[in-house]
Amino acid sequence: MMKYFTLLVLLITGISTFGQKKQVCFSFDDLPVVSYGITDPGYQKSLMNKLIASLKKNKIPAIGFVNEKKLYDDQSIISYQVDFLKSWVNSGLELGNHTFSHPDYNTTTFNAYTRDIIKGETVTKKILKDKGKSLKYFRHPFLHVGNTKAKADSLSDFLVNHGYTVAPVTIDNEDYLFAVAYKRAQDKKDYILKLKIGADYVTYMEKKVQYYEKQANRLFGRDIKQILLVHASSLNSDYVDSLAVMFKRNNYEFISLDKALEDKAYHSEITKYGNWGISWIDKWAMSQGKKGDFFKDEPNTPEYIKKLSE
Repeated sequence: MMKYFTLLVLLITGISTFGQKKQVCFSFDDLPVVSYGITDPGYQKSLMNKLIASLKKNKIPAIGFVNEKKLYDDQSIISYQVDFLKSWVNSGLELGNHTFSHPDYNTTTFNAYTRDIIKGETVTKKILKDKGKSLKYFRHPFLHVGNTKAKADSLSDFLVNHGYTVAPVTIDNEDYLFAVAYKRAQDKKDYILKLKIGADYVTYMEKKVQYYEKQANRLFGRDIKQILLVHASSLNSDYVDSLAVMFKRNNYEFISLDKALEDKAYHSEITKYGNWGISWIDKWAMSQGKKGDFFKDEPNTPEYIKKLSE
């Protein structure tokens, strides 16, 4: 009888584990929008509205990271850019600081970089405060956290002292190359090419998701709460719905950054530093001494996308 009871417990546990959803947080960099030189307010408004509508439709509690330089024309505030951020927050989405002007910490002094962080929080803080929220997350431009331990530690201490939590990335990718290619196809009015780029983008992203999922399992022996990095581009405005379908097909549900960072994986030690801007999964792997073959299966961006984005 005990043997059958044990078998029943194993079957129930297996069913529960199999049915358990994996989790991912969507994060968008370079808000309000990445327009690749298109300054028409109508175009940008359409992009933002469609992006927000898709996130709401799919119940994705996303966070967007702001470069406040985009809110100004010389010294004057651009009211419609600020309105984009208000619409984002009014839709129940979160905002974080991505610096004022998107400097590269690898080539910027600590003092200049931290001044840019403080300069980049003015408008965002007020928008969040008006909704009873606070600004608490910071995302490094280019994912450059400091190319030496001393430089990384100095910035980490500064962020903690100013009430910021770092927003890591686990599913890194080259969505920005697809976005440039997509915009150039739009400029040519080549709608067949646009559809091809969009379809190949979703396929590429699925391969990236599955790759980083496998890497996380190899490091931690389990699925972790993933954090996806993409940009507030026309491409993603058009394809968030398709990305949502893809994630659901891979048994994911959507969570906030707060929820994602509850995963103990994000407390993993990082001991390797360099000029790279890479996934935290890669940072953890390198810090554990992983080399060569561990990274060999990472999906590549199609060559035609690279050429179109040059």
